[in-house]
Amino acid sequence: MNHFTSIHTVGIPVADQDRALAFYTNTLGLTLLSDTPLPQLAGRWIVLTTGAGASLALTPAADGEPVGRDTGVRLGTTDAAAAHAALGDAAGDLLAWPGVPPMFSFTDPDGNTLYVVQD
Repeated sequence: MNHFTSIHTVGIPVADQDRALAFYTNTLGLTLLSDTPLPQLAGRWIVLTTGAGASLALTPAADGEPVGRDTGVRLGTTDAAAAHAALGDAAGDLLAWPGVPPMFSFTDPDGNTLYVVQD
């Protein structure tokens, strides 16, 4: 029996929420959904979206919790080559294998790895 209806939000731990928010909105073009103080964690609950599907939460890294991890997050794009060029040095190699959509990985300012896959 399936009790779940969607994948809602994927959390990405970051060391500096202001820096991460600027990168995810200004560089990646995601839209801010909410920015709510979390006084008990000395941080904020920041939620971003592409406008479709799941959202990303930029969560404050807990003491001892590492940032700079492989998030497993795949972002879709209509043009992987253009997205790759726009990300510049943050982007890894653009991969284009026969029968597989073009894709690449990139890192955010905290070293978290995300992926881009052409729709």
